[in-house]
Amino acid sequence: MLPVPTDAAHALRALVIEDEVHMAGLIASYLERADFEVEIAHDGTAGIHAARALDPDVVILDLGLPGVDGVEVCRSLRTFSDAYVVIVTARDDEVDKLIGLSVGADDYLTKPFSPRELVARLRAMLRRPRRVGESPAGEAWTFGELKVDPTGREVWVGGESVNLTRTEFDVLAALAREPNVAFSRRQLIDAVWGGDWVGDEHLVDVHIGHLRRKLGDDAAAPRFIRTMRGVGYRMGAGE
Repeated sequence: MLPVPTDAAHALRALVIEDEVHMAGLIASYLERADFEVEIAHDGTAGIHAARALDPDVVILDLGLPGVDGVEVCRSLRTFSDAYVVIVTARDDEVDKLIGLSVGADDYLTKPFSPRELVARLRAMLRRPRRVGESPAGEAWTFGELKVDPTGREVWVGGESVNLTRTEFDVLAALAREPNVAFSRRQLIDAVWGGDWVGDEHLVDVHIGHLRRKLGDDAAAPRFIRTMRGVGYRMGAGE
């Protein structure tokens, strides 16, 4: 068994949206052994309805769904859910992955994959709120017009609230809590996804791109997130 953090109010809920019946059942069986309550949907429309009814903590979403595909399902989910979303795809195609991540997915796996690896990644995700974004005095971090509240997990730019996914917030919080530190991609992955995460480290660049777009931050003349050539990223305006 691979236990995951539990909540006193409810068991962790997982939604598997996968049209391959055998694969959906295999994923569900591993999640159930890890103490998740699991619901399965075999097409995009049913998946969206199930997500509204279930309010899942995590969603495992196949990109290649019939009818409403995984990209559209993820885009729809992000209008009403902050669940962690892991994209699974049968194609080892960089464009495929980036499209899925661009609409708000948190991570991806390429088929065939180990269900144990999937559970391990979910465990790392679900630990994040207890690890990332802590502040000793519960104080907000301020960078010019940007304000980050690590306790309430809220962000404002110029007094206007900015809607971030959980992963986008966690990346921003990791940078904001140590503004004088230049983080490599690997260091950000360790801080946000966990030290046992394995995959393409350019996943970090995708989420940084999302953050910049939502924060109105120009990579060529950054106000908040600065690219450190040959190293990675840190908080602070460019020189």
